[in-house]
Amino acid sequence: MTVTPEENLIDERSLSKLKWRCRRGLLENDLFIERFFQQHEASLTVRQASGLAALMELSDNDLLDLNLGRKPLAQVAPEMDRDEVREVLKMLRTPA
Repeated sequence: MTVTPEENLIDERSLSKLKWRCRRGLLENDLFIERFFQQHEASLTVRQASGLAALMELSDNDLLDLNLGRKPLAQVAPEMDRDEVREVLKMLRTPA
């Protein structure tokens, strides 16, 4: 079975940059992101990292609305309504 480049695990340097990029202004978002990394850091793929990076482009309030399920992704950011973003959003919402 062939692994596509997107299915490869993210390298250590890229992971470090992604973690830095994920620092947020709202504590509530930081809690979701911290839990996400605790659960998925060791198995994070390039594709998932791309989805997470896309979510980090949102404002803190929009990200919180998504994390809490108050608004759907299609309403907050229709241009981000892609498989990898939806996958990471689901991962962010999943409790430990």
